[in-house]
Amino acid sequence: MSGPYLYDEGPEPLHTGTPRRSNALILWIFGGTAALAVAMVVALPLVKGGGDEQAREVAGVFLAALEAGDTETSGDLLCEAERDSGDVADVLSAYEHPGTGEVVGVAEGRLGDQDSREVRVRWDDGEEATLTVVLEDGPRICGTSG
Repeated sequence: MSGPYLYDEGPEPLHTGTPRRSNALILWIFGGTAALAVAMVVALPLVKGGGDEQAREVAGVFLAALEAGDTETSGDLLCEAERDSGDVADVLSAYEHPGTGEVVGVAEGRLGDQDSREVRVRWDDGEEATLTVVLEDGPRICGTSG
């Protein structure tokens, strides 16, 4: 088949230059990942709560477990040093008090070389004690005074 052609030389290639690689997609992926990581670090305290909030919560659960006689739960909330100091039932007897305990305040403290929270507890009869809460694979009760 021969006939009149629109172009004498034939069609030209559409893309005549050397191809360029665009790195925009890769940059967007890495930038988005970095932004997500920063957002997660910022949001973590909002989800888990601050140190004072965690100390209040663990002290409240510990007191409720003691009051209910649940030695398994209250024993699991003790720090490693307290659990290793002897029989869990004997250790828990130092924390027991008749009546219902209520958390009334939290302050920063130190236990040896470790940061801690000092949680003030008031019982029905007006007596007060302080529970020391340390961060050890989650907040844990690690001593009492009062």
